[in-house]
Amino acid sequence: MTHRYSLQSAPPKTSKIDYGKELNPEQLRVVTSGGGPTMVLAGPGSGKTRTLTYRVAYLLEQGIDPRRILLVTFTVKAARQMLERVEQIMGHRPENLWGGTFHHIGNVLLRRHADLIRRTPAFGILDKEDSQDLIAACIADLKIPLAKTRLPQANVLGNLFSLSSNTLQPLETLVPEAVPQFADQLPFVQRVSESYRKRKEQGNLLDYDDLLALWLAVLKENPAVRKTYGEQFQYILVDEYQDTNRLQFEIVRSLAEEHRNLLVVGDDAQSIYAFRGAEVENLLRFPEVFPGTSTFRLETNYRSTPEILSLANASIQLNSRQFQKELKSLQSSGPLPAVVPLVDLKQQAAFIAQRVLELRAEGTSLEEIGVLFRARFQAAELELELAKRNIPYVVRGGIRFFEQAHIKDVLAHLRVLANPRDEMAWERILRLQEGIGPAYARRIWEVLSAAPDPLEKARGGGEEAGKLLPARSAAAWGKLRRTLQELRDPQKSDNPAEALATVIQSGYLSTLETRFEDARDRKEDLEQLVNLASSYVSIAKFIEDLTLREPFKGESVRGWEKPDEFLALSTIHQAKGLEWTCVFLIGLTEGQFPHPKSFQDPAEMEEERRLFYVAVTRAKKELYLTYPLTRYSYDKGQVLMRPSQFIQELPEELFELWRVGDDQPFPEDSEHLL
Repeated sequence: MTHRYSLQSAPPKTSKIDYGKELNPEQLRVVTSGGGPTMVLAGPGSGKTRTLTYRVAYLLEQGIDPRRILLVTFTVKAARQMLERVEQIMGHRPENLWGGTFHHIGNVLLRRHADLIRRTPAFGILDKEDSQDLIAACIADLKIPLAKTRLPQANVLGNLFSLSSNTLQPLETLVPEAVPQFADQLPFVQRVSESYRKRKEQGNLLDYDDLLALWLAVLKENPAVRKTYGEQFQYILVDEYQDTNRLQFEIVRSLAEEHRNLLVVGDDAQSIYAFRGAEVENLLRFPEVFPGTSTFRLETNYRSTPEILSLANASIQLNSRQFQKELKSLQSSGPLPAVVPLVDLKQQAAFIAQRVLELRAEGTSLEEIGVLFRARFQAAELELELAKRNIPYVVRGGIRFFEQAHIKDVLAHLRVLANPRDEMAWERILRLQEGIGPAYARRIWEVLSAAPDPLEKARGGGEEAGKLLPARSAAAWGKLRRTLQELRDPQKSDNPAEALATVIQSGYLSTLETRFEDARDRKEDLEQLVNLASSYVSIAKFIEDLTLREPFKGESVRGWEKPDEFLALSTIHQAKGLEWTCVFLIGLTEGQFPHPKSFQDPAEMEEERRLFYVAVTRAKKELYLTYPLTRYSYDKGQVLMRPSQFIQELPEELFELWRVGDDQPFPEDSEHLL
């Protein structure tokens, strides 16, 4: 018979920590709670990390052996911070406390039981790049007829394999649902997957997903092992539980079934990673899966003003599938959030740049200002405006809009039009063609560069270069030549928008789908690039502005006292967990935020609203919600835009409507703007 030790039966201890002094009443109730399944609903800025670390300290002070506590986090940084805080609270380092990310703990346990997964304890771990290289090797070894198939590239396949593993969905179910354009390639996808699995086993290797998938397999297939760790981990604490996927949920459930002392901390209102396989239902169904659950709420917010929280509360309350809670601010009152309609994307960019400069003049450093957006393409116009005004900025968690691979791919065609002797641009567009690698690209360039005009040589006398290539590569070269010939049209040869549209429609969209796992988002980037180019009358000027957009990068900027001071630009997904004194949330138009596909699926619409909620709650003192009233589309002309549903559904008393250039709210006769 297993003895279930619980805090209720623990002998009284003399505590060195004054928990009542260090914690607010909400946090104190969590920290000193008893055992059993416990769910902590922690709103943004409510001190959940502090609560978790004091809970660990409390368990240790109650006499729980550190080896019997498992603290699971989602990032290495979070794990390190929590363990360091526990050490600071306790005044010493608790030896043998189990803490880390899911992957870290999986790595430790699998090395102990390597024989059960047909590995040795010295197995290697593939990073993402290594994994893609191995998948590419599998494709080559299988001799799949790529000329006759439309098989996704290794990085796209790797993403599919990862999603399959983390959602516990077989490929035959996942592929038609997630990437229907590749449904007819399913047999080839499965062959590559099986080859990849065998190659990892033969090479004594695991990838990141294996660290979890095989950990679960060991627990499920070996009852003695499951019982050993179930008994050992008497108290399990999981951070950011709303972000767990099906695989992580099953691991936690297996480990917790012995003692049932499982405490999870999360916020269903901040679950925004469904595209990675995260399931908000893991949190929403927690009381159902673990009967007898004790539920606590952390609703005291230390970050934002009451005005910002009122807007956030009003928005998220419209979600039907959630745990109701209401954030309460401890900060002093501040200005109402500003809703700012603007004429177009240019005026939106100009307003943000100007307001940023004003805020800085008023004493707010650039580091305390964040600009957030739903998708990266929404910041393209802003990046150019910031460069023109010499405002340093950094794109968090990613690369700048114009430095992305797909943007550089299509721009390389324009570079060739502007300068036919641009060797690097030629190499880039050549290597985009199926079957043309570095060696063939070099041979073709040698032929073209010998001519007075390499572009005209490619258009008119390209057969000579084609003879250097095998049949498949020669066909791709012929297709590129036809695109270049089409760009000879006077309406396209010096019209950047028309030239870009031609390049994209000539086959690059198909290239996007096979090369990139986020092809849909990148397609939106390309659409915005064409719209941006439509304001230019020549390709040379367009290329010049893009090339000179960042003269300050990596240098000290004249007039800035702090050379390392940067304005933060970020997608909302990358901004989760961060905060700024002032936040601009841009591009709030219907059809962009929320995303159009969410209108057909209530669950996706609720995730979009959670995304809006996360963005709003990044702001501490000032919040600006901006949207353009018009947007230029190269194929439709000027398009009228409606404000986002998330703005329209807000009570008007919760925000101030701004007219650009006027500090006062809009007069009553301007209500049609909302």
